[in-house]
Amino acid sequence: MFRKPAFRYGRGHRGADLGGSPGQAVLVAREGVVVFAGRIAGRGVVSVDHPDGLRSTYEPVTAVVVAGARLAGGDPVGTLEPGHIGCPVAACLHWGVRRERLDHLDPLVLLRPPRVRLLPWEGAPEPAEDAPDRVSPPAPAASTPAAG
Repeated sequence: MFRKPAFRYGRGHRGADLGGSPGQAVLVAREGVVVFAGRIAGRGVVSVDHPDGLRSTYEPVTAVVVAGARLAGGDPVGTLEPGHIGCPVAACLHWGVRRERLDHLDPLVLLRPPRVRLLPWEGAPEPAEDAPDRVSPPAPAASTPAAG
């Protein structure tokens, strides 16, 4: 679960952990250019810059790409490695997204918008027969010129 830190270098969880299986293909979220593919502190990491200025990072992975590679959305970046600390299953992908250098975002919001379905509320009042089908926003208040 993503937990943005309260301040720049504060504690938090700057990504989402997605359960998987060791050796499972890890696919890039959308088109971009690989800016890093290698090991950091013993863990395989792949980072991809996207045209809109976001950077996505995938770990722990065994990379099948190299820095400079151009990727289309859904292309493989590597295979999932086991051993992610705190993972309740055999392997977890830590997926992070950031804008600029330290502005981390919840990567799950970048997936398709969730489907929202409103269900009937038992006990809700029935609409009046003369009520419009749509509700319009209130008209703007009349403005008066500022005194000079």
